[in-house]
Formats: sequence, structure tokens, C-alpha cells
Amino acid sequence: MIFENDTIVALATPPGVGALAIVRISGKDSVSIVDKIFKGKSKLSECDSHTIHYGKIFSSEELIDDVLVSIFKNPNSYTGEDSIEISSHGSPQIIQKIIEALLKYNVRNAEPGEFTKRAFLNGKLDLTQAEAVADIINARTEASLRGARNQLDGLLSKKIDNLKTKLVNVLSLLELELDFSEEGLEFVAKENVLSLVEQIKDEISYLISTFRFGKVIRDGINVAIVGEPNVGKSSLLNYLLKESRAIVSKKPGTTRDIIKEEVFIDGFLVRLFDTAGIRDTSDEIENEGVSRSWAAVKEADIIIFLNDIELGLSKKLADYLSEHFESERIIVVFNKIDKLHDFSFINGIKISALSGYGISDLVSEIKFRTLGTINYSEKSALISSQRHFIALNSSLNCLNTLEQSIQKDLSEEYLAVDIRTAVDFLNEIIGVVTSEDILNNVFKNFCIGK
Repeated sequence: MIFENDTIVALATPPGVGALAIVRISGKDSVSIVDKIFKGKSKLSECDSHTIHYGKIFSSEELIDDVLVSIFKNPNSYTGEDSIEISSHGSPQIIQKIIEALLKYNVRNAEPGEFTKRAFLNGKLDLTQAEAVADIINARTEASLRGARNQLDGLLSKKIDNLKTKLVNVLSLLELELDFSEEGLEFVAKENVLSLVEQIKDEISYLISTFRFGKVIRDGINVAIVGEPNVGKSSLLNYLLKESRAIVSKKPGTTRDIIKEEVFIDGFLVRLFDTAGIRDTSDEIENEGVSRSWAAVKEADIIIFLNDIELGLSKKLADYLSEHFESERIIVVFNKIDKLHDFSFINGIKISALSGYGISDLVSEIKFRTLGTINYSEKSALISSQRHFIALNSSLNCLNTLEQSIQKDLSEEYLAVDIRTAVDFLNEIIGVVTSEDILNNVFKNFCIGK
């Protein structure tokens, strides 16, 4: 994305056959170029911004389609440039011909995310808001949509700006002391600086603590169901899905491959992995299934370690899981409680994958292990991006260094450097300070046309 003054074009609606399609054009010459292929009552260059006009699109003398053309003139457009949206019938042939007609006039195909990148470069959005655009498009649940909408509305940006303002205020006082260092004047006591820094650190730490929750809202969670053969893994999967998705049989080794399904639980996306029964076997195909099971377990956020309540805890599998995975990821569950009259002596979550007894307890435990006890409201800023997480941690580390510098009674020059660096990391989040590599990494995952 190095030719940012070019006029660009892309299909803004999903490819394929549909009732309607929208072709989007943006750039300083977009209005005059569309005028070359559009015939309506008036020239588009003579029309006001934010108006819609009926007419026909031609390529040379060939009529392509009847269309509606929407005009958005700079700076009041999504990209901050002159922009046009052509609404046509949704035939792929029509779309292709409209784009080909535009490409004849020094227009090029847009790259992924280029429209939103231009909006960022032209000051219409900051970088966190630009990222939120992609999250809104990809939202799969109400929770993920609400979280992305809050970020697009600027909740996170305002929080970062507030933190920056507090740090800059402290920096201003320290730099004022530097200007009057020869007079020995003190404009702010070091104890007050420490107190302010501690408050800012608490706010940054809280934002960092929301990362896990924000990531779950945006991406959902992976849950692997693990256990020996015939403990009821497929039955549990079927119960959670409310359909008979996996084959259930008393014969060991029935599930040979990973079965992956998605379910929405309390507004969160949960990807369930029903794994092959883990045991030692000479069957080559079953062994491959076991190997794939462990691969799925390694990628899982939560591991449901399922056991048959009559057989008790699988000691060999329990030892392996505890040796290779964090205990916070493992939920020990005993299935088939309908076969026992007294199961009070069993430690762990007790369920029946046939009747549904105890499933609500299991779901609650999954949510607790994933989300913790974070107190989140719709008005709270949170982070869901690894990029934000790294930048906030880097800023926090700078403030920890600042505290150490104050305690060592270092001069204001050292303190000022620590604060400036902390502010720079905050600026990276909203894109005030950023590199081309970071921008390309952010926008490469966008769809073309946005």
C-alpha cells in the first residue's frame, strides 16, 4: 500500500450472485472518473455530496447496467477523500464489466483494508478504531459485536488518551524543573510523582487484565473434550450441540478423528473438539487419531478431562495432563452419574451426558476458567488485540523503571526519558506513533473493499 494518492476500486459486497452489488471508488479523481462512464440527468462533479443519482453505466458505447451512484466528497467521507459507491444488479458479469470500465481510467484495484487505511491516514479513525472495523465485520456473536462497536465508538481510544494526558502532565512538571535546575526549584515532589505513577500503573494493569476477556469476546474459546474410550465424550458433545453430531458406540475407538463443532453459550462462541479416545493401541488409524487429539488439546483454552464415574479417575491420563498442561486449563469431570445412587464422595464436576444433569455446572466452570471474575460493563474499555497487550505491558515496564529511578534519586533527565517512552508505547496503540510494518500487519487481514 505505497501508492496512497491513487484512485482505487473494489467490490464492497460479498462476491457471487446477489440481488444487488456495490462497487466502491475512492481517490481525488474518483468523481471525474466515474463521470466518464456514467450518464444521468447531471454530471456527478456538479452534484452535492451525500446525494444519490440514477443513471446508466457504459463501457465505450456498450450499456452495462442501470445503477444508483452515491457521492461522498472530501473531507466528509469514510476515507476522507472523494468517494463514489455504485449500486448495480448483483451479476458477477456486471460487476466485472463496471470494474474493468473504471480500470481504463488510471484506477487500480484496492488492496485488502486500503479504504480503512486511508481513513486512518486521513485522520478519520485512529488505529484502534480501524481495527474495530474489521472486528465488526467478523463478529460472530452479540458480545463480539458489542465489544467491537464500543472500540469503534472510541472507548479504548479515550482511555488511552486519558492515560497519556496524565503522564504528559507529570512530564511537563519534570521538564519545568529541568529548565530551572540551576535555581534549584522543585515544582513537584518526588512522592507526588510516585503517587501519580502508581495510579496510572493501576489503570494500565486493569486494561491488561481485560485482555483475556476481550480475546474471548472477539475470538471465542477452544474447548477439547479428552478422556479414555467410552467415557462419553461424543455423548457430551451431542448434548451440548443439541443434536446427534458424533457417533456414539460402546465399541472402543469409534471416534477416529477430531470432530470440531461450534456452539454459542451465553453469547460467547465456543469451539468444541471431540477427540479420539486416548489409549495405547496397535491400530495404526486409531493411533493417528490419538496423535491428532493431543494436537487439538495443545491448542485448547480449556480441557474437559472426562472420566467414567464407575471406573474413577484415569490416573495415567491425569498424570500426563498435569505434567504437560496448566491446571487452570483442566476441568475434571465425571460422567454417567445416573449409574450411581451415591456420588457425593467424588471430587469434581459430576454430569450425565444422557440426561443433562450437571451440564449447567460444567458450563459455569468453563466460563469462570475462561473469564475469571472480571467486572465488565458495556461502558468499560477493554483490549482484545495482542498488539495492544504488548504495548501496554511495555508502557507498564517503563513506569516500573521510572519508580526505581525515583527511588534511586536519579535526576529529572532519566525520569523524563522513562515517561516519554511510556507515552510512545501508548501512542503506538492508537497509531500516533507507528511503523509501516505495523500498519501492513493490521490491514492485511481486512477484506478487499473495506
